[in-house]
Amino acid sequence: MKKQKLSHYNAAGAVSMVDVSAKPLTSRSAIARAYVAMPPEAIAALPNNKKGDPLEVARIAGIAAAKKTSELIPLCHLLPLSHIAIEFRQDNGGIEITASARTVAQTGVEMEAMTAAAVAALTIYDMTKALNKAIEIREIHLLEKTGGKSGTFRRGRPK
Repeated sequence: MKKQKLSHYNAAGAVSMVDVSAKPLTSRSAIARAYVAMPPEAIAALPNNKKGDPLEVARIAGIAAAKKTSELIPLCHLLPLSHIAIEFRQDNGGIEITASARTVAQTGVEMEAMTAAAVAALTIYDMTKALNKAIEIREIHLLEKTGGKSGTFRRGRPK
């Protein structure tokens, strides 16, 4: 089995942004997930938030965050995003956030999708913390990515 190495270090061991200039432009996508655990009474109060609908504000925050990923994560490339979507699913334990991102570029959009999911989750926390400070953000992870040299990755859903 080939030993994997971290890509953000050069041959001398110094931190380095990956040079993607020789890579071809390809269609790439990624889907990430985050979960905001909250009690049922906090979920029930979502439509009555004085600041506005927390899920719609979180959707806008996630989209904006995806666009700023290269400013937040030092070694990420600035990408021309062709699509960002944030979806929510409520259950009795909280809110599942799914963020998807697409581009045609020389590197993938995994970090943009994960940043969108994370910031959407943080926004929900910010808008609902007055109801319960014990609300938790859990399970931020990549569900799927397509395109590029490494091909397709799909994770099974955690139980």
